[in-house]
Amino acid sequence: MSKTTTTLDWYGCATFGLRTAGLHILLDAYIDRATNAAGPSPAVSASDIEQCDYIVIGHAHFDHLYGAERVMANTDATLIGSYETVRVMEALGVPLDRMMPVAGGETIELEGATGRAKVSVLPSQHSCVWSHGQMDQPDQVCIGDLGVTYQEQRERMAQLVEFMGTSLDPAAIEHLMTSMTGHSDRGDGGALLYLFDLPDGRLLYQDTSGHWSGVMRDLRPDVAILGAAGRGNIDGEPIQGSLAQFVARQVDMLRPRTVILGHHDDWLPGFSVPTDVTPIRQELVRVVPGVELMEIGYLEANHIFG
Repeated sequence: MSKTTTTLDWYGCATFGLRTAGLHILLDAYIDRATNAAGPSPAVSASDIEQCDYIVIGHAHFDHLYGAERVMANTDATLIGSYETVRVMEALGVPLDRMMPVAGGETIELEGATGRAKVSVLPSQHSCVWSHGQMDQPDQVCIGDLGVTYQEQRERMAQLVEFMGTSLDPAAIEHLMTSMTGHSDRGDGGALLYLFDLPDGRLLYQDTSGHWSGVMRDLRPDVAILGAAGRGNIDGEPIQGSLAQFVARQVDMLRPRTVILGHHDDWLPGFSVPTDVTPIRQELVRVVPGVELMEIGYLEANHIFG
C-alpha cells in the first residue's frame, strides 16, 4: 500500500479527530476536562475547534457529547448521532437541519475536498456502568450481575449518580453540572458503532465497551478504535471476566490489523482511573497474536493505515 494520508488525533476520553479525503471528522466531542483531571490532557478546548465537517457521536452521555454545541456554533459541521443526541443538541440551540438522527442501519456519504468516504451506522450496547462505582483496572475479574432487570439497573444508576455527586471533589462536581446541561434522565440514547470506508482503508469506531455479537462479528476493519473502560457489555449482559478479556474477545471477532484504545485515560478523577494497558496488551498477544496495539498520545496526527 502506498503512503497513506488519513491521520488520527486523540483529544482524550473517547474523542478523536479524523482527517481524510479533505475532511475533518470529530469522533465524539468531549474535549474539555474537569480542572482536577490528573496527568497530561490535550491543550485545547472544544471552543478552539474552528474547522470541522462532521461530528459523529457514539452515544448521548455528557462525556461524549459535551462540546459538540460549541463546535457546531464555530464551524459548518453536520452532526450524526442518535435521536437522543439530536434532542439534547436541539435543546442547546443547534438547528435541526444541521443534524442527521440515526439508529443503526444507515449509510451516509461523506464528500470531502479531495475525495469521498462513507460511514455505516450499526446498533451497539453501552458498557454496564450500572454494575460498578469507580472503574477498575482492566485485569480486574468481575462476575455475577446476570439477569438484572431494567428497574434494578435504574436503581443502581441512581446510586452511582449520588456517589458521583457526593464523593467527587468540588471541581469534578462543578464540571459534571456544567457538562450535563440539556441532558435528562433518558440514558445513553442508544449506543452506536460507526464503520468508515475511507480512501486508505476501513475504520471501526466504538466509544463505549459494549456490543451485539451478531453485529460486530466479521466486520473486518483494518483499524478498530475500541472503548476500554468500565465493565464490558456482551449482548445485554455484563462480561463474566475482565475488561482485558472483553477487548480481546472483540478483537478476535473483528480481526483488524491495528487496535487503538479509547476512554482509558483518567478523564474524571474519583470515577475514572489511569488505565494500565499492559493487561490488555498481554491478552491480545495471547488471543490474537499479530494484531498491533497502537498506543497514541494527544494530538499527534498519527498515520493509522499502512
